[in-house]
Amino acid sequence: MPIIVNLDVMLAKRKMKLNDLSDAVGITPQNLSTLKTGKAKAIRFSTLQAICEHLDCQPGDLLEFQSDETDSNA
Repeated sequence: MPIIVNLDVMLAKRKMKLNDLSDAVGITPQNLSTLKTGKAKAIRFSTLQAICEHLDCQPGDLLEFQSDETDSNA
């Protein structure tokens, strides 16, 4: 998938654990783990906003687009 989720990187930079973020933003640890591992199919803007507010970051710090070279050859 060409969207890379860097939630683990931001958590490490903020020296925060997934469970601490979960408690702070009111999202289950399971849902955050699904997002962190890149297995989530979507994210609500309200969830993204809550995470960004608590981690003091921008959406671009959490989400990254990486071109899939096989698509460009099609």
